This record gives sequence, structure tokens and C-alpha cells, in this order.
Amino acid sequence: MPIRIPKASSTELASIGFAGVAGFAPLYMMLPGAEERVATHTARWARRWERNISYIAPPAQRFAQRIEPRVERTVKNIDSKLPLEKMAKNVDRQIKHGIDRMSKH
Repeated sequence: MPIRIPKASSTELASIGFAGVAGFAPLYMMLPGAEERVATHTARWARRWERNISYIAPPAQRFAQRIEPRVERTVKNIDSKLPLEKMAKNVDRQIKHGIDRMSKH
């Protein structure tokens, strides 16, 4: 009976593609003339990338400004709820107790 391999999802394909790019990029950069090829591609596509970034950047900035107060408040709430000082004192006391116990023997 043949083994049936399920069809890969788009997330799996994207992660495999990213792994391939990340794995072979250093090898590509070791080839002779790779820096010149990358430079020509960058010069050709830079204007288009800058246009696309300028299209995306203002909405992203507005979004960040809108959620910043909520995120800041949440971080403060978490910091105030965590008993970090009490935990630190307990760990310190346990370490000192362990050192004292070992020095007696």
C-alpha cells in the first residue's frame, strides 16, 4: 500500500521557502560577482520599494500611536501585579540559607 503524503499548506510552503532562502543566501554571496549583482538589483528596485514603504508607513504609524497608550497601561498593570520584589527577597533568603547551611558542615 503506497504512503500518502498530505498536501502542504501555504504556511508550510512559505516556511520551507524562507528556510531555502536563508540557507542558500550565504552560499550565493560567496559566488564571484554576487555583490555586483545584488547592487544592480538594489539600484533597479529601490525606488519601487521606497514607494511601497511610503504607502504602508503612515497607516502603521497611526496604528502604533493608537495602541501605544493601551500597551503602556497593560505593561504597567502587569508590573504592578507581579510580586517581583517578594520573589527576589525569597530567592535571596534561600541562597543565604543554603550558604549558611553549607558553611556549617
